Amino acid sequence: MTDQEVKPEDEIETTGHEWDGIKEYNNPLPRWWLNIFYITIVWSIGYWVFMPAIPYWAPGGWTYTEGIRELSQRNKVAGQIAEVTAERAAHRDEVANLSLSQIRDSEELYQIALAGGASSFRDNCAGCHGSGAQGFTGFPNLNDDDWIWGGKLSDIEFTIRHGIRWEDDPDTRYNEMPRYLADEFISREEVYQVTEYVLSLSGLDHDAEEAEKGKTIFANECATCHADDGAGMQEMGAPNLTDSIWLYGSDREDVFETIAYARNGVMPAWQNRLDEGTIKELALYVHSLGGGEE
Repeated sequence: MTDQEVKPEDEIETTGHEWDGIKEYNNPLPRWWLNIFYITIVWSIGYWVFMPAIPYWAPGGWTYTEGIRELSQRNKVAGQIAEVTAERAAHRDEVANLSLSQIRDSEELYQIALAGGASSFRDNCAGCHGSGAQGFTGFPNLNDDDWIWGGKLSDIEFTIRHGIRWEDDPDTRYNEMPRYLADEFISREEVYQVTEYVLSLSGLDHDAEEAEKGKTIFANECATCHADDGAGMQEMGAPNLTDSIWLYGSDREDVFETIAYARNGVMPAWQNRLDEGTIKELALYVHSLGGGEE
C-alpha cells in the first residue's frame, strides 16, 4: 500500500475564515471539473451565436437574437405543423372528391377520414353532443341505434349538411310538433291522458284507465307522425315512443311538458361553415360510432 504524503497543517493555504476551530481551506477544484466548466462557457458562446438566446429591447417591445442559422424550435414546430396541414389538405381534397361508399372501400382513406372526423367532431359538435358523442338531455346520443331522421350514411351526411329546423337553409330537415296545450288543440286533461298512453307504449308505469282514453286522442292527433303503434317515422323526424330512449326524459312530468309545449330542437346547418371533405369525414365518423344503419 502506497503511503500518501500529507502536508503539515501550517503549509495548507486557507481562506482566512475560521469558526469554532474549523478552518476553511482553499483547496483548488479538480482539473476535470474545471475543464468541463471551461467547455460549457465555450459552448454557451457558440449557442448564443447560432441559436436564439439573447433578449433585447427594440422599437415595439422585447425581442431576441435569432441566431445566424435561425435554429429555432418554434420555426421547427411551425414547419412540422405546415407539413401535417399540407398532408391533411391533400387527403381532405381526395375525400371531398369521392363518394362516401368509395371512401369506405379504401381502408387507408377510411381510417384517415375517421381520424379527421373525430378531430372535427371535438371542434364543432362536442359542445352539444359531448366529447364522446354520448349526448345530453335535448341533444341526441350518437352512439346508440335510435335515429330520429335516419342513421344511414347518406341520412347523417344530409343532417350535418343542412341541419334541423335551421332557418337559413331551405333544405333543412323540418317538422314541428304542435304545442297541444299552449295552442289549445286539446285540454289539459286530454294532455294528461295522452301522457299516460305514451308512457304505456314503452312499458313505463302508467294509469291504465287514463291511458285507454289517451289512446283515442293519440290516434287522432299524434299517429300521423308517430305511426299508429308509436314506433315513429324517420321521414317525419318523429321519434320512436316504444323504446327506452328518451331525448327529453321519460318522467311523467317530462312527457307531459313535451306534449303540452313541444320541444322542436335546432341543429345548425354546417355546409356553409365546413368544407366538403370535413362534412364527409364527420358523417363517416358519426356513422362509425356504433349505431349507424346500413
